Amino acid sequence: MAPLKATILKFNFRICSDIVCQLIIFVQTLRMKTIFLLCALLLLTSCFEVERNCSDFKTGEFEFDYIIDGVKKTGRFVRTEDLSINYYDGKIDSSSVRWINDCEFVLKTINPKTNSEKDDMHMKILSTDGTSSYTFEYKLAVKKRNKPLRAQKGVAYRIK
Repeated sequence: MAPLKATILKFNFRICSDIVCQLIIFVQTLRMKTIFLLCALLLLTSCFEVERNCSDFKTGEFEFDYIIDGVKKTGRFVRTEDLSINYYDGKIDSSSVRWINDCEFVLKTINPKTNSEKDDMHMKILSTDGTSSYTFEYKLAVKKRNKPLRAQKGVAYRIK
């Protein structure tokens, strides 16, 4: 009966080794598929380019929404090559515009009334939607000591 037991053990070992081999092949195939999918995804996302025709938005009249104390409000501004006139909360404010490049500029309040109005704002056009609107990001131009530099986003719509 010993030879029969040895034969059964060899048979079981062959079945186990076949299963292990098939499992290894399956894992390798799965890895190859995963690598292929990751490469394809990387290729597809790297081909995507955000539309940025910033020069179309250097001048004009624009409107944007903002929230103060949970209340949604609408502001309006008129921008020329070197001046921005802002209309918000029943106030009119003027700032000089200094363009860094086609998509970035710095706003400096002309007659600041408070210390916070003295701070220059760095504006960056992130993307454009034809000639009707653009998405922008704004933050303080100079980081204040011991305070995090917070960038916020918004959308401006051309009205003229």
